Amino acid sequence: MAPANPTVDRAQQDDWPGRQLGLPASGPRSIARLGRRIAGIAIDWAIAVLISLAFFHYNGGATLAVFAIEQVLFISLLSGSVGHLILGMRVVPLAGGWVGVWRPAVRTVLLCLVIPAVIYDKDQRGLHDKLAGTVLVRR
Repeated sequence: MAPANPTVDRAQQDDWPGRQLGLPASGPRSIARLGRRIAGIAIDWAIAVLISLAFFHYNGGATLAVFAIEQVLFISLLSGSVGHLILGMRVVPLAGGWVGVWRPAVRTVLLCLVIPAVIYDKDQRGLHDKLAGTVLVRR
């Protein structure tokens, strides 16, 4: 049975997250999908919890601070947090070049507020990435 409107189906096939940004549909430099993102943040949060347990007797504020420091430090130095790197992702600036320090700092503050991270566009970029001028891609 043929689709009701083949033009719409073809348009959906020719569109993918990151297309408007000039990124490929799959493979290296394609937009990292939601499952990887959630797993990556879970890994990063687990590391922050373990450090908080070991050094601060699990203090919620300390856990958030450890998480934020890990994000800024690793993204600035390695273009990805531990969770990102384990799952084959990296944070890159849209303009190209080095991500710097201010972009990870802005991105992390907004990520810690949670709401900006769960508001995203059709390219699957969260508000925290949009405001920092970054995009989370596959390596």
